[in-house]
Amino acid sequence: MELRRLPHPLPMSLDRTGREIGALLLSAEALTAEQLELALADQLASGRRLGEIVVERGWATEQSIARALADQAGLTFLDLADVEIDPAAVALLPEKFARRYGALPVLFVGEDTVLVAVADPTDVVTGDDLRLALGVDVVPAVVARGDLEEALGRVYRMQMEIVEADAPVDMDDLLIADVRDGATSDAPAIRLVNQVISQAIELGASDIHFEPQERVLVVRARVDGVTRRIADMPKHVQAAVTARLKIMGGLDIAERRAPQDGRITISYGSQPMDLRIAVLPTTYGEGVVLRILHRAGGRIGLDSLGMSPEASETFMRAINQPYGAVLVVGPTGSGKTTTLYAALDLLNDEGRVLTTIEDPVEWQIPGVNQVEVMVRAGLTFARGLRTLLRSDPDVVLVGEVRDEETARIAIQAAMTGHLMLTSLHTHNAAASIARLKELGVEPSLLATAINCIVAQRLARRLCENCRQPYEPPAEERESLGLAPDVVLYQAGSCTRCGGTGYRGRVALYEVMPIRGRIRRLVEASTEEIFAAAVEEGMTTLRSDGVRLCATGASSLDEIRRVTGDRLS
Repeated sequence: MELRRLPHPLPMSLDRTGREIGALLLSAEALTAEQLELALADQLASGRRLGEIVVERGWATEQSIARALADQAGLTFLDLADVEIDPAAVALLPEKFARRYGALPVLFVGEDTVLVAVADPTDVVTGDDLRLALGVDVVPAVVARGDLEEALGRVYRMQMEIVEADAPVDMDDLLIADVRDGATSDAPAIRLVNQVISQAIELGASDIHFEPQERVLVVRARVDGVTRRIADMPKHVQAAVTARLKIMGGLDIAERRAPQDGRITISYGSQPMDLRIAVLPTTYGEGVVLRILHRAGGRIGLDSLGMSPEASETFMRAINQPYGAVLVVGPTGSGKTTTLYAALDLLNDEGRVLTTIEDPVEWQIPGVNQVEVMVRAGLTFARGLRTLLRSDPDVVLVGEVRDEETARIAIQAAMTGHLMLTSLHTHNAAASIARLKELGVEPSLLATAINCIVAQRLARRLCENCRQPYEPPAEERESLGLAPDVVLYQAGSCTRCGGTGYRGRVALYEVMPIRGRIRRLVEASTEEIFAAAVEEGMTTLRSDGVRLCATGASSLDEIRRVTGDRLS
């Protein structure tokens, strides 16, 4: 990276009328003359900065404004997505000062010089204060304001403040501080737990694992289906952190030899969330796993699932039947509930009564009667299902078929005028029939009650900022049925995706309607059912994954990982 260094101090304040920056945007063809005049008139009337006005009106991007500012000030424009931020540089400036100055130390460019990202290079006072605060020479570089704010949130969340002590922290003192009125926000154990949970939520994690090791408490978060290590806590805080988590979940802190599970309700910002907590004794102490459940609201459209047109048509035909069962199957965390909610959203109208029984209710849907399982109160899936079937529903969603009684009631309800939506843990669509038979459901009932079985997985989506074109061997391309002009991509690495090459997830679907030949094969083996479904045109998880690779959404390596199949 070529940096343009300037003498002290930072550049003098630029013309606040905006004409100079406007001229630069004009010369870069980022604005038209008419747009510039309108923006200048708005600036004169409102007193706002020209850059804010043109971005708000959609005439220019924050990046183009930042480039123009950099050119005007004779500084380097910096894209933070292309830079690996040095934690040692970040540590020079506390978060409150970084936000006050609108500046982020990025990396060292010499022994006593640090590159600092700023959104406004015209602020002379900030430049002088930065040098005093950092205690080193400063080379400023201009970044887009939105990118700077995102980076500030990300890098300071990654910094975990751990109380180091010459002697181990006394657990009793921490627990007293935890429950004492007025001291909750200052207790070290609370700060640690809150920081980890906040960091995991911001990363988009679905689970947080607190794993005791011999000399350290390792904290890992599952992001996009893959765990990553986010913190190592000193061993001496392990007992206090575990106790804090158990207190939050209403568990017995004195019991350390038996597994425990509970639930925590939190509010992150203005968003309510549920955390399932599971505590399991291990060799080096109690391990704790938190599952993060977002209490989202609103609508999940079927078109947002990403099904192929053929799969979507088959699925819609199944859920539009007046009765019968639609099963969505796959491992934990494969997006089954989202698919079921999308079906509910499509069916949700005043002409139908929709009722669900879930553990827990993960998505609040207006117009749907939602019941939450409470095992301690005696409300199980089977008991709740039996009761709600007497309350005149048209559509019933059972969160998961876990036992023989629930399976039997659900399948019988599908035959007596109800549309039954539910999920099951199996490897693929064909294997679901064998699983239901294991649960004691008669094959004859399966043949007549089930409309459709949908198997799904979630694959990581390639980061569009750093994905790289990839040319597979000719024989592999041929075996996958990919045309020569189809461009495949593989994972790269950038700061926006945390160096993983992936950002977000995309679903793979295998939709198997139960009709014709499949109905006659319900007593056959899983292999026979699968082969017959493929012959009748079913797109397998493997094939749907290849489709996603052809669109650039994911990579062959990722599809191999989630399907467990060889693609060549």
